[in-house]
Amino acid sequence: MSSSDPPAGGPPPRERSGGFRDPGLRGARTTTLFRAVNPELFIRPNKPVMALGLVSITLCVGYLGYLHAVKDNDQTLYEATDAEGEKYMRRKTSKWD
Repeated sequence: MSSSDPPAGGPPPRERSGGFRDPGLRGARTTTLFRAVNPELFIRPNKPVMALGLVSITLCVGYLGYLHAVKDNDQTLYEATDAEGEKYMRRKTSKWD
């Protein structure tokens, strides 16, 4: 098998002028789902697309953290049990207050 033969089980790699293959994922066989989930790998120019993706992911994670923090602060009551075993609702207090 020479270096110019295509690999077994796949189409021959695309070649540029001069006999060189396309580098990176653009020359690889991928599914449409993979391309839809990872568009920054296939859209040119890559850097602005990656920056937009990074900003959007950062905003989403920050917003989820904010919602989690607001939810924790909203729960000011909890169920407590006294010495006789009766349950009642009690307001959360801080040891620092």
